Amino acid sequence: MYIKIYPENPQDRLVQLTVSTLQQGGIVIYPTDSVYGMGCSIEDLASVPRMERIKGYYTPSTRLSFLCYDLSQLSSYCKPLNNSVFRLMKKNLPGPYTFLLQGNSQVPKLFKGKKHTVGIRVPDNPILQLILRELAVPIVSTSLPWNETEPEYANDPDFIHERFGDLVDIVIDGGPGGLDPSAIIDCTGPEPLIIREGPKPLID
Repeated sequence: MYIKIYPENPQDRLVQLTVSTLQQGGIVIYPTDSVYGMGCSIEDLASVPRMERIKGYYTPSTRLSFLCYDLSQLSSYCKPLNNSVFRLMKKNLPGPYTFLLQGNSQVPKLFKGKKHTVGIRVPDNPILQLILRELAVPIVSTSLPWNETEPEYANDPDFIHERFGDLVDIVIDGGPGGLDPSAIIDCTGPEPLIIREGPKPLID
């Protein structure tokens, strides 16, 4: 299904349709504050292997992240944050950043990896924010597979639907996406470490 949701005034009916699809184990492609992403509800992990098949390869935990509605929801899936990390996240979220944190017992083993870390995002996108708020649990998210020689398949929803529409349950047209994936900041060590630069500089 291909639906257009307007970021300035997201249509509640289509937001609820997306939420219902996720609750039933569906896979959705959606806009974020960086590139378009693909995900399923954390409460239906049976959909993760299907996402891996769409990508064409096994997706290790480092390529999966949790999309959370806010810092409060985020804290339910990670160990307590020290003051400096909390201040860093509060300054930058919501925004195009993935923070690598120590997962707690609420994180399924599938996502902890050998280091028991989890990537967590609070995206600054009005469509995705509404979906996450109504879903009330995180979305397990990954980037779409795309070739750098065909950038239109990364940020143009019409092309995204052309390529992936038959493989997922919903493709949301939320307007043009970005070409730069989110920054990755590793907060599991003594000091936060930027693993990958993103579309916006980190405010420290």
